[in-house]
Amino acid sequence: MLKCIAIDDEPLALRQIAAYIAKIPYLELVARFNNAIEAQQRLAAEKIDLIFVDINMPDLNGVEFVRGLIDRPMVVFTTAYSEYAVEGFKLDAVDYLLKPFSFADFSRAAAKANSLYELRHNQRPPQESDSEALPRDREYISVKADYKVSLVKIADIVYIESEGEYVRMHLADGTAITTLFRLKNMETALPADSFMRVHRSYIVNLRAIRSYIKGRIYLNDTEYIPIGEIYKEAFQEYIRKNFRNL
Repeated sequence: MLKCIAIDDEPLALRQIAAYIAKIPYLELVARFNNAIEAQQRLAAEKIDLIFVDINMPDLNGVEFVRGLIDRPMVVFTTAYSEYAVEGFKLDAVDYLLKPFSFADFSRAAAKANSLYELRHNQRPPQESDSEALPRDREYISVKADYKVSLVKIADIVYIESEGEYVRMHLADGTAITTLFRLKNMETALPADSFMRVHRSYIVNLRAIRSYIKGRIYLNDTEYIPIGEIYKEAFQEYIRKNFRNL
């Protein structure tokens, strides 16, 4: 169950969001507010999983409100102004709903938030209290995709590419799995001695590298991934330490 709050200075819009939340079984509306300042106080007192927040509000708009949160819940922006979309996604919003939106639109945004919540809790990095359930030398990770949870052998992951809010995992058997997860979180979840971020959009299994030239890592004779400028030095240092030049 995701604990939610809704924030909108328009009473009718706020009632509609509350009605939509009531129709979705995994959402619980904890409180609703007609301004972001009051919502700040509630967030300081209680852990909230998801915020539905309007952007164009007096005193403190939705973007400023979210930007100022230290322990930021998941966010779905709701607004009548499409020009705010870029700002919204810069803040890692789960979704951006343009008013007037239907229940189907709202339901899809809620489903994305629910999937992200489950992935974060199923794939978080090991903590001391998790040592028995999730050993450091684990061979598999669980990935939610296509309405099911699959166990993926870590050694079978050849490389991972970012697709916005999603990542695509390319496997040794030629198949791929797309799941709602951020590349930076995937980087944390994978063993650092086997995987390296080599581009803002790519993580590579170091054991899958067959050759490399300036700016490219080849996985076979034809398939390659790029090396980003800011990652070149770290990659070259890895090569220098682990491979002898003949």
